[in-house]
Amino acid sequence: MRYYEDIDVGEIHEFGEYHVTKAEIIEFAEQYDPQPFHTDEAAAGDSAFGELVASGWHTAAMCMRLLVDGPLHNRASMGARGVDELRWKRPVRPGDTLSVRSEVIDKRVSESDPERGYVDSLLEGITQDGDVVISWIGLGMIARRNPPEE
Repeated sequence: MRYYEDIDVGEIHEFGEYHVTKAEIIEFAEQYDPQPFHTDEAAAGDSAFGELVASGWHTAAMCMRLLVDGPLHNRASMGARGVDELRWKRPVRPGDTLSVRSEVIDKRVSESDPERGYVDSLLEGITQDGDVVISWIGLGMIARRNPPEE
């Protein structure tokens, strides 16, 4: 298990592989983001994208799955305070395979709870071709291994 003390600013991890299918794009969009360019191939062909593309929220969810299965699996995660600077940079298409790159950009001990630290990471979802499709700064909370006694 990796605790706050084990994480260093500047460390980079690349991980995961998630294959995106047309059926999943449509299923997610029909339930959560039913815009025509996510749900209907013909309508998507007439859109600015020119073809069916995944919802940005679906892209974020797929990358979150990779995070949970990847570095968060062995981290003393206490959840997150939110995200900053969420950007959808390129559309995700059926047949793309996503992976995630994370870089720790800041860390500090919580002033209100000495049992946790804050770890901020730049996260990027990347296609098999190396294109960044989504990025955000995750504002993580990580348990401390040996918090000070009060």
